[in-house]
Order: sequence, then C-alpha cells, then structure tokens
Amino acid sequence: MTKKLMLLLLSGWLSVVNGQAQLPYQDPSLTPDQRAEDLLERLTLEEKVSLMQNNSPAIPRLGIKPYNWWSEALHGVARAGQATVFPQAIGMGASFNDSLLYYVFCAVSDEARAKHRTARLRNSFRQNEGLTFWTPNVNIFRDPRWGRGQETYGEDPCLTARMGTAVVRGLQGPEGTRYDKAHACAKHYAVHSGPEWNRHSFNAEDIAPRDLWETYLPAFKTLVQKARVKEVMCAYNRFEDDPCCGSNRLLNHILRQEWGFQGIVVSDCGAIDDFYHKGHHQTHKDRADASAHAVRTGTDLECGSSYRGLTEAVDKGLIETAEIDRSVKRLLKARFELGEMDGSTPWDSIPETVISSPAHRRLALQMACESMVLLQNRNRLLPLDKDMTVALIGPNANDSVMQWANYNGFPAHTVTLYEALERRLAPGKLIYIPGCGHVTASEDIRPMLSQIEQADVVVFAGGISPTLEGEEMVVDAPGFHGGDRTDIELPAAQRQLIAEIRRTGKPVVFVCFSGSAIALEPEAEACDAILQAWYPGQEGGTAVADVLYGDYNPAGRLPVTFYRNTGQIPDYQDYSMKGRTYRYLDSRPLFAFGHGLSYTTFAYGKASVKDGRLSVRVTNTGERGGDEVVQVYLRRDDDPDGPHRTLRDFRRVYIPAGESRTLEFVLDDEFFSWWNKDTQTMRPSKGKYTIEYGGSSDSRNLRKISYKYSPPRI
Repeated sequence: MTKKLMLLLLSGWLSVVNGQAQLPYQDPSLTPDQRAEDLLERLTLEEKVSLMQNNSPAIPRLGIKPYNWWSEALHGVARAGQATVFPQAIGMGASFNDSLLYYVFCAVSDEARAKHRTARLRNSFRQNEGLTFWTPNVNIFRDPRWGRGQETYGEDPCLTARMGTAVVRGLQGPEGTRYDKAHACAKHYAVHSGPEWNRHSFNAEDIAPRDLWETYLPAFKTLVQKARVKEVMCAYNRFEDDPCCGSNRLLNHILRQEWGFQGIVVSDCGAIDDFYHKGHHQTHKDRADASAHAVRTGTDLECGSSYRGLTEAVDKGLIETAEIDRSVKRLLKARFELGEMDGSTPWDSIPETVISSPAHRRLALQMACESMVLLQNRNRLLPLDKDMTVALIGPNANDSVMQWANYNGFPAHTVTLYEALERRLAPGKLIYIPGCGHVTASEDIRPMLSQIEQADVVVFAGGISPTLEGEEMVVDAPGFHGGDRTDIELPAAQRQLIAEIRRTGKPVVFVCFSGSAIALEPEAEACDAILQAWYPGQEGGTAVADVLYGDYNPAGRLPVTFYRNTGQIPDYQDYSMKGRTYRYLDSRPLFAFGHGLSYTTFAYGKASVKDGRLSVRVTNTGERGGDEVVQVYLRRDDDPDGPHRTLRDFRRVYIPAGESRTLEFVLDDEFFSWWNKDTQTMRPSKGKYTIEYGGSSDSRNLRKISYKYSPPRI
C-alpha cells in the first residue's frame, strides 16, 4: 500500500470494501448528502452542466452511469412497453378513495422498479426507463375546456391534495428505508390550467392573492410538506410576468423558504427555451442569459438542452459556479437516494412477472369500478335485466385506445364495452352498430334505426376521446383547438344521433367516456340513464358492464362540476375563480361536484361535535349493500366573498343494507384554515362557520351544523 493511499484511509477520505479502496461517494454506508458532497468536488464545470439536463450522459472516469430523468407514470408506467393501464387520473379522482389510489401506485412503482432493473441489466438508459416519475399533476381543473384537465384529480384543492399525497407515497415507498423506491414530481407549478395553444407565451397575471393561496397552491404545499415529494416541475406559463421556471417568488420565496422544500425543481420540457425563443415569453436575450436566471432562481434540472449555455454563462459572469453546485448537489443526492449509483438495491428483488400481473389487473378493474359515476337513472332503468336484447351504438363502444387516455402504457389486453357485453350476453342478445364518429355523422341512419327495433334497450357509448383533448395537440374538428375544447357541448353528430334514437321510443342508456365535464343538458332529457365512465383503462369495458348489470353498485362521485352549457362558464383565459367550480358558481349546474347515484339509498342522521370531532351517522336504507362517499364542507358565515362551501374532508365507506356506520372527522386547526384578508394568508381563523355534510356539494343534499371556532392561544 502506498503512503498516499494509507494517508487517505487514515483521514477517512478512502475506505476499503471487499479488499478494494473506495472513495467516499462510492461508500453506501455514508448518507446521500455526504456522498453527493464528495462527488460534487470531483466534477469539472462541464461535467456538472451535463448532469443538469434530463438526458444526463455517463462520466466514466468517476463511474457515473448515464441517466435519463424523464419517466412518466400518470396512471401506470407509461411509454415503456407493456404495463398495467389504470383509469386516467380524473377517473381515479372520481373514486374519492385515496386509500385505493395508494395501492394503485404501490403497484405502479413495483412495475417501475422491475422495468428499471431489466433495463439496467441490458445496459439501457433510455427515456422512460428511470426511477424519477413526472407525476402527479396537481393543477386545479378550473375550466372543463382544458385538454390536460384529464390528468388531474379535479377542481377541488382538498380532493387534489389527498389524491396527490396517495400517489406520492405509493411511488416513493415507505419513509426511512435505505433507498427510495422511486421519486414523484408535483406538477405544474404554478397557476397552470391552460390554454394549451398559447402556453409558451401565456401570462397568468393579476391573480388575486386569495385565489393563489386558497385554490392554486394548497395541493403543492401539501405534497411538499406532508407527502415529502422529491421533485416539483415548474410550468410553461408566466406568473406575474416571470416565467414560472424563473420566478423568484414561486421557487424561492414560497417553495423553498416558506414551505421548506429541499428537493429538485425540474423544468417542463422546453420551458427554458421559452425564455428567449421568438414568439414565446422572450423575457431573456439568449440561452446563457435564460439558463443562468433559471438556475439562480432555483430550477435545478432542465428538460431540454438550453442548459448547455451555462458554461458560457459562467464565462460571462452571469452566474457563479457555487450556484450551479447547489443544483448539482441536489441532483446527485437524489440519485444516491434511489440507489441508482450503486450496484443493487433491495428493490431489485421485485420480479419482472409483477408487470401486468393478474393481481394488478384486478386492481385496475377495482379502480375502474370505483371510478364509475352514475349521473342519472330515471325510473330505475339500471341495472339492466340480463334477458334484454341490447343495441350497442356509438364511437366509444369498441375503442380500446380511447380507454388508455394520454401518458399511457400499453396493456397486454384491453376489454372494451363491446367485448364485455359480448362475453356477458347470450347469442343474439347483442346488436352492435358503430353509428357515428366522435364528431362525424353517418350518412344514412335509417338502416341503423331499423335494427334498433329488435332491441329492448339502447346503450349509447359516446363522449369524446384523448385524440381530441390533451396536451398541445393539432386537432382540426368543430369544438376543439390545440388540445383544448372551444365549447363543452357533446359533439353535434352524437347529439343528433341520440335525438333520433330517442324518437324510436326505446329506453336509452348513455355511457359517456371523456376526460372532462361535458354539457349534457339535451342528453339528460333524451336519455333515461347516464353513466360517466371517463377513460377507464384496460379493464374499463368490464367495469362499465358490471355497473350496467348491477354486479357492481356504483359509488363514484364527480370530481368536477358538470355545467349545463358553455354559457355557464366564464372566459377561458380568465384565471379568476369567480363563477368557477362548485366553490364559486352562482347558478345551479346540471350535475354538482360530488354527485353520484347508487343502486341503494342512504340517510344521514344529525351530526354532533365533541372533543374536536364531528360524528356523522349514515344508514343504508336500501335493499343492497353499497359504498357511500361522505363529504364534509365548510363555509364561513361572515365572508360573502369566500367560497359558497369548500370540501374539507371525505370518506368512502361500505355499508351493508339496513345497517349504519358512524364516521368521525377531525375538526383541527387545518380544518378551519381560511383566507385572512388582513395578513393576506391562509391561517386558522376565529369566527362562526357552517359545517355541511352529505353525499354531494348540492345544498339540497346537505345537512348543516353551526360551529364557533377559536384558534389556540400561543
């Protein structure tokens, strides 16, 4: 052993493992922070900059492998071959079951680990094979025209925060383990809910402080402080004139200083380009200027290539090396936390057979069933009699790809509604007629109408498709633009066909597949029953059929307001919450947030409050067991400018027929966190409140109890 090597060992700068000398960053017994600090000092500026881009190259001299930070798992591992495809996020939001969502994302992270291990064994480091997943999307679905609203958990901050927390915990694994299972990312921070067509230049300006803190930021705060999310993605748009990925207020003052976030901030893809590209934000002159500003304000990792200009920025004095070091250390620490720098982790024991396994397919079916929202059931048409002859019509009856939604994986098999009914019904009992496209009408509907005469009931599988609504798309169809919608009505071709079917006198069940709320005022008159199915994933057809025939008692609830028509919502580009969502809508919607019917009935007893807990007794007064989603809302009596009511807690509970359950909800300081106009903050606020509880946000379905709250003295 050389004298130099001996000195390094004695000083602690070198250790010996299995007879081989090991540098500190190679020592798994040290903390990720210690290992990152040591490795950082060994990197050149050029190497540091290369590690700050999503497609990070190898640095062979230090044993650093290539790593691509960009992976997706919105509702299953996406874009990486075969995987279990769960319902789209908006559908899982409709389940109002964050406990089930946690298990869904435990399954997703199992598949992610198995896929990552397989990729590593074949020495592959491509996009979507890593362990850093850019999900969940916890933006507020403030307007149903936003094409990416399907990726969210709805319009309510409480529901969004609860569901987002479940996703983060399921992906990242239990706290306190030596290696994280995966890393989640809260996106898109902040005040980002469309439009898609101008997102690279859009400025979310004049945002009322109340709207910012009461609506747009709470879910992000919860994921940072309670779920301990490892990454936050800054959005494309500007916020108060600054690009979000260069907003000192958002990234430093709020995220890091006020909330204490210690993790990585990653840019949305190409967002740094928007700082200087012509026709985009154009707040900076070139990539060196833009990159320096983004890093200085806290964006550690770029999805893109503008950060190549950081070496030039250092040369020009636009940024200090120490500011780059701060970001690089965060990136290195994250890779050590995941074990990505090490040879193996305990998570490697997850076998490849877990991918699209029978257990995961059953979980996908359960979540699809729980996401189904029965909007209308006139004269109790549903559940259907199994001996009925069914005419199945519509563009979504046999469209498997529609069920996958966007940001999707590829299932081993997708069960469409047509396939599910064909399996279930006796020969001759199913008549299948495509009928029309999503936005195109059939030339001659007379032959179709004559076929319907043989049916006892018509099931119309309509709605829209992820080929029409989604992220920054090129769509040339009436009612759609750039991935967004220009109106929220059901496309005219389908509306007209449903009207013609209704004239036959046959009872009609409308199964609506969509990622957003559709204005169904004429359909509510024309159809006897309406089932909102969302984009239900690989097992969606089975789930719909199970509900139609009563094998599953529906209990999904709307995570968004279903407005009567396009005229009921304000201008799309206005980010004020006035007149939006159930919290601020001044007129009655067609179907309220939280609405959803069952094949049984529930009655609520008079609530009581004792020792800071609200007790609510719920009785199943029907003839079959079912789930009820108990919702608790709050409003402040002396705040005319505040929300009419706002969700504070919820619980999905199974109650057998004829039985009762008593549920308790904690009335803590957070429950009474309210907008304080004097301090311009959300804080526990003394005052008189009305607590409302029931099965939806519709005031006609809520019971009330008055409560006077005083925060504890400090």
